[in-house]
Amino acid sequence: MSHLLIVYHSRTGGTQQMAEAALKAAQAEGEAKLLRAREAQAEDLLKASAYLFAAPENLAALSGEMKEFFDRTYYPVLGKLEGRPYAQMVCAGSDGENAVRQTARIAKGWRLKEVQDALIICTHAQTEEAILAPKTISKDDLQKCHDLGAALSAGLSMGVF
Repeated sequence: MSHLLIVYHSRTGGTQQMAEAALKAAQAEGEAKLLRAREAQAEDLLKASAYLFAAPENLAALSGEMKEFFDRTYYPVLGKLEGRPYAQMVCAGSDGENAVRQTARIAKGWRLKEVQDALIICTHAQTEEAILAPKTISKDDLQKCHDLGAALSAGLSMGVF
């Protein structure tokens, strides 16, 4: 059975809220699974039919824990995921663009098919205190995450991808 795998990392809670909103919507449309980046394995990628990668932007780059997930799983699945759909979400303090580029480059190496533009949710956290503080994602932004999860799962269930 096809299913969506959502892999995320969150240090201050923002990305976790985003991933959980996407999961809830995805499960209403089909089968979906949520895993923290540190728990996700190559076997999880191989079992999934589509992916949603969710990560925070840290120091204008992809978070280290999310990067470690990609480092750990990249070669074991290389050549085995071609054509599978994916999308990504980034919880950013500023623009999030570099984190998006890093994930897109990894996905390109795996020959994944981007089926939705990256969703960047900007918290505007610019001071040390704001950056390290627990995040609360707005209802409107969580709706965007919800919609992305629903669209990915529905598209997968309908065979669109």
